[in-house]
Amino acid sequence: MSQAGADEQAAALAARLVPQVPRLARRVVERIRAEVPGFDRLPSEVQDVEVAATARSAIRAFLEHAQGLPGRDTGLSRRRAVQRAEEGVPLAALVQTYSVGAEVVVDALAEAALPGEEAALLRLTREQLRAVGAAVTQVTEAYLTGAGDQHVAVRELTWALLRGEGPADVAARYGLPLESGYLVLRVRGAGNGDPAAARAALRWVLGHAAPRADGRALSLRDDLGGFVLLPASFPVEELARRFPAVDAGAPVVGAASASSPAGVPAAAARADRIAVVAGRPGVHRLSDVLLEYHLTHPVDSAAELVAVLAPLSGHGELLPTLVAFLDADLNRRDAARVLAVHANTVDNRLDRIAELTGVDPRSSRGIQLFGAALVVHRALG
Repeated sequence: MSQAGADEQAAALAARLVPQVPRLARRVVERIRAEVPGFDRLPSEVQDVEVAATARSAIRAFLEHAQGLPGRDTGLSRRRAVQRAEEGVPLAALVQTYSVGAEVVVDALAEAALPGEEAALLRLTREQLRAVGAAVTQVTEAYLTGAGDQHVAVRELTWALLRGEGPADVAARYGLPLESGYLVLRVRGAGNGDPAAARAALRWVLGHAAPRADGRALSLRDDLGGFVLLPASFPVEELARRFPAVDAGAPVVGAASASSPAGVPAAAARADRIAVVAGRPGVHRLSDVLLEYHLTHPVDSAAELVAVLAPLSGHGELLPTLVAFLDADLNRRDAARVLAVHANTVDNRLDRIAELTGVDPRSSRGIQLFGAALVVHRALG
């Protein structure tokens, strides 16, 4: 067979596999999960979305090249290699995933080959081996170098901010911007200190927060997860909305604000305490865990606790109604008699209190929170 004929056969065989790319990528993920140590511990989002996307990209690129189509290098494999390094996936395990992918592709080529296409199958098998070799070289280099000097610079600036030790000097040394204020996130992974869970937790938060931070996200990993520093204007509510609704393995995130770089250490300490008292997956601000926080750290939360009552200040009848309702042991009729109003008026005022403060005084949390706020309010005069 002529060279042109062999090229044509190989291109035709590769073209027949193109519609199967999604199925082949799923097969790669299934085998990686079953055969490669460590990947089954990664979050399902990483396994089913990121690994599958990387497999689809690599298989499609190979099949396009085999058809003589222009190549395209998105850099996805190298980026994933850096991420796997940050998650603590061993390099040997990462390399093994490429061997698994090659086997899946070669098996699919063999299955799709028609009688008389043996030469084309052999050619594509060799090309797949060369492609895998090149990919392994690239991802190994990316894995070992990580994010290079920029990663070191970000880590040092984050460390300086968290410790309050000359962040302006570090920022100037590396040419990094210093924000006027920061939103500080304390990330704690699930798994009682499991290193893989801690790394995955930090990367989950960075993966959702960094794109909205316009390249201004800072992070520092530790054994529990780590810290993420974002511009003070970052919409933390959006991050909270993106959080998995039901996922026992999702991270716990405490959030606190610093009005200046000098305030970052205190904000980091507060964010850490918020995460500890929250104790459940989600993004938590002080207002979300105010009572629990105050019970364990009353020194720096008294003002915030009293502030729960602030929305009532412009409505003279509401605070006395709240006091009467709690003093009456939640009996609306007894409270109404004390206030000399109808019981329905008490109900209406309680509804208004819930509307203004966001906390229903008839709920178990509202009873505790308003009760504690009133005690501190009285103590402070």
